[in-house]
Amino acid sequence: MTIFPREEVQAALDTYVALRHQIDEGTQPDFAVLADLYTDDAVYYDASWGRLEGKDVIANWLLDSMVGLEDWRFPIEFTAIEGNEVVVKWTQIIPGTKPDGSPFTQSAFSRLIYAGNGKFSYEEDLYNMAHVLEDIVASGWMPKVPVNAPPRHPNRDWSVPQS
Repeated sequence: MTIFPREEVQAALDTYVALRHQIDEGTQPDFAVLADLYTDDAVYYDASWGRLEGKDVIANWLLDSMVGLEDWRFPIEFTAIEGNEVVVKWTQIIPGTKPDGSPFTQSAFSRLIYAGNGKFSYEEDLYNMAHVLEDIVASGWMPKVPVNAPPRHPNRDWSVPQS
């Protein structure tokens, strides 16, 4: 396996982080802009939606999974790089505030694997869906449009494809 120069991995990560920031700020219309950062055969594993394979499938999912969540925010707290591996620590913020005035937030992590040419071949998003659902109920949040639900029985194979 090729280990890419740290500067190259950092440049791809910087692009990823900048796009995520633009999405949160509303200057990018949706998460689908991230699809260009994945290889054609990339694998994306989401804690609720399961395994998604291929850039086009990921692009469609990035649109479909976020319908109705346009008022949620997903700021990045920090990133780390080790070889081709990247960790992105982010927070999910649901609109509304708790009785103490603090926001409804859930902790989340993404693991990405850099594959060269500014693209990632793998992403795995981890978060506690029970916590998300508890906060949705507690916040009273309701989507402005119907949301798309994850599959009833998602593919739980989070394994990294072998090169």
